[in-house]
Amino acid sequence: MEEKAVPSTEQLVIEIFVRDVEISKKFYRNLGFHILREDGGFVELSWEQHLLFLDERKELKNSPIPTFPAANIRIMVKDVDAVWKRLHNDLGEHLKVFAKIEDRYYGLRDFTILDPDGFGIRFGMDIPTTHK
Repeated sequence: MEEKAVPSTEQLVIEIFVRDVEISKKFYRNLGFHILREDGGFVELSWEQHLLFLDERKELKNSPIPTFPAANIRIMVKDVDAVWKRLHNDLGEHLKVFAKIEDRYYGLRDFTILDPDGFGIRFGMDIPTTHK
């Protein structure tokens, strides 16, 4: 068996470029991510054992924020309805909903919100048999 270069949870990591790392860090902490490491304009976050890197790029400050996400980060949860409700309560008017919660044809009940830089964050769960 071939030895892995890094643990499997570090094999594929999403790194996104952000306009303001402090704003993005606060947003992701409100979603439930944990801060593992900070180094100036770079933050390493985790969701369970999976990593997300935020890399501040000052040259993005004056560029428009997309209204359609170039990419989604999908997070599977046990109870997507509870996450939907919590985010509405916690973020209120600051919550930018891209796709409202509903059962999808691809077998998930999910919703997508936008982060401060326009990236999509999709929370989902398998559709329970009671919803089918």
